[in-house]
Amino acid sequence: MGLRLGDILIEKRMITPQELKMAVEEHKRTKGMLGQILIKMGLLTEKRLLQVLAEQQGMPFVDLKEITIEDKVIKHVPAKFAWHYKVMPIKLEGNVLYIALSNPFDVWPLDDLETNLGYRVEVVLSTSSSIFWAIRKYYGIGSEAAQRTLAIDPSLEAVPKDEAEDLEAMAEDESVVKLVSQILEEAVSDKATDLHFECFKNEIFLRYKIDGILYDKEISNDTKSLYPVISARLKAMAGLDAAEHKFPQDGKAKIKIDNKEYNLLISTIPAAYGENIIIRIIPAAASFKISDLGMSVADGKTLEGFLVKSRGIIFISGPAESGKSTTAYACLNLLNTRNKKIITVEDPIKFELRGISQIQIERRIDLDFAMALRTALKHQPDVLMIGEIRDRETAEVAIQAALGGAQVFSIIRTNDTVSAVTRIMGMGIEPILIASSSQALINQRLVRMVCHSCKEKLKVKGGELKIDQFVVNEEMEIYKGKGCNICRNTGYFGRTGIFEILPLTEGIKKMIIEKASPNSIRTKAIELGMKTLEQDGWDKVSAGITTPEELIRVI
Repeated sequence: MGLRLGDILIEKRMITPQELKMAVEEHKRTKGMLGQILIKMGLLTEKRLLQVLAEQQGMPFVDLKEITIEDKVIKHVPAKFAWHYKVMPIKLEGNVLYIALSNPFDVWPLDDLETNLGYRVEVVLSTSSSIFWAIRKYYGIGSEAAQRTLAIDPSLEAVPKDEAEDLEAMAEDESVVKLVSQILEEAVSDKATDLHFECFKNEIFLRYKIDGILYDKEISNDTKSLYPVISARLKAMAGLDAAEHKFPQDGKAKIKIDNKEYNLLISTIPAAYGENIIIRIIPAAASFKISDLGMSVADGKTLEGFLVKSRGIIFISGPAESGKSTTAYACLNLLNTRNKKIITVEDPIKFELRGISQIQIERRIDLDFAMALRTALKHQPDVLMIGEIRDRETAEVAIQAALGGAQVFSIIRTNDTVSAVTRIMGMGIEPILIASSSQALINQRLVRMVCHSCKEKLKVKGGELKIDQFVVNEEMEIYKGKGCNICRNTGYFGRTGIFEILPLTEGIKKMIIEKASPNSIRTKAIELGMKTLEQDGWDKVSAGITTPEELIRVI
C-alpha cells in the first residue's frame, strides 16, 4: 500500500506534522480535499502539490508554458470540450489523446471525452492556471463562447454586415451577449487597457494594449466569423447606430466584472476592409493621489505648493497616453472639499469624481469646449479643469477664468514644458496674458516598471555599459526583469510617471513676455533648478524602478 499524501509531504519536508494535523482537522470540518486545504492555508503551491500527486499516482507533470502543442491536436478537440472539462489536449499519437488536467481524481471527463471524440485518453497533470493560459493561447479569445453561439444559431456566421435589422436583433441575443462579455472579461483578466479590433483583407485582428504596448491576441476563426454581430453588440452597449459603417462613432458603456465596475469608451472608424473598433477599459472606481503618480518627494511638494494657491493656470502637457488626465484628477482630488465649487469640461469623461460637476463635450449639439467653459464660468467655480486646450477661444476663456480668481488645470498635448507656452502663443494669445495667468508647466510620460517577481540586478562588465547613446558606469545599479508568468515574459509590470515641472517665476514670466526662444527659457529653468524629464527618468533607473531601454524608448 502506497504512502498517503500527507505522509509523502512530511517525508519531503514540504509541511510539518503539526501543519498536517491542522489541515486534517480542517478537512474533517469542511469535507474539502486535503491538497486544496493545504493550498488555501498557504502551506503549498498548486504546482508543488501536483508534482507530488503526479509522483504518487504515477502520472507525468507538465508545465504547458514550456511545451509547444501542434495545430492538429487543437483541431481534433473542440474548444467547448476544453473549456467545459477544464482540460488541455497536448499530444495525439495514433488513437491516443494526451490531455492535461489539474485534478487527478476527476475521472468523469475521461469517459466523456473518449465517448465524444473516439480516442483513448491518457492523462498528464498541470496547474489550473497553466491549463487556462494554454486554452486562451491555442484556441483564441472567445473561442468557447463563439462555438456555443454558432451551435445555438449557425445562421449568425453568415450575417451580412449591412443587414441592420438582423444585426440589431442579434446583438441582444443571449449567446452574443455572453460572447462579448467573455471577450471583455478576458481582456480585463490580462490587464489590458485597450482592445483594438482591426479589419484587413480576409482577416480580423485583435490587439491588446498592456502597459502602453500593443500585443497581438489570438482569436478563433469562429470568433472572427462572428465579428459583425460582435460589432453590433458593442455598438448597442454604447448607444451607437449598428447600421452605420461609413462614419466614425463614439460612445460609452458600463460593465461589471467580478463585482468591479468598468467604463468602456468605444470608438469606431471606417477602414479599407471594414470597420475598426477601439475599446478603452477604465476602472469606474480609482484612487487618485499625488503620492501614487510616481513624482519624487521634491516634485510632489512643489505641486502641492501650487495647489495651495487660489488662482492661476497649471498646464499639464505630454503626448497621448502619458498620464495627463490622471495627474489632473489627482490635483482635483486633493482640492475636492465641500467649501469649493469644482467644475470640469472633458471629452470624454474618463473617471466620475464624487462632489465634482463634470461636463461632457457634445459636438453633435455644438457643445464644444469654449461654449461649455463660458457656461461653467456662470456657476462661479473655484477650480476649473479643462480636458484640453485646442483653439484660441478655449485658451481665452481659460485665461479669463484664471485672471478672474479661479484655479485652472488644463491639459495640452506638447512634448516638453516650454512648448506649451509656444503652442498657446501660436493660437494668437498675447505672451503677457499667458505669463500673468499661469502658475506652472508640467510635462510627463509613463514608463513601464521592472517586474518585482523576476527583478534581477544587471551586471556591468568592463566598468561601463553602453545603451543607445548613453553610457552607464558600474556605480549605477541597473535592474531588469528576466521574464516570468506574472509579467507575460516581458520583464515589466505596471507603469509610473516621469515628470518635468517648471514653476513660472518672475524671471521666467519676463522671458515669456519678451518672447525669448524656447531653448533660452529651458536653459534658464534648468539653471534655476528644474529637473528635466530625462533626469527624473534616470533617477528612476538608478532606483531600480525602470530600465535604461524603457526610458530611452519613451523619451
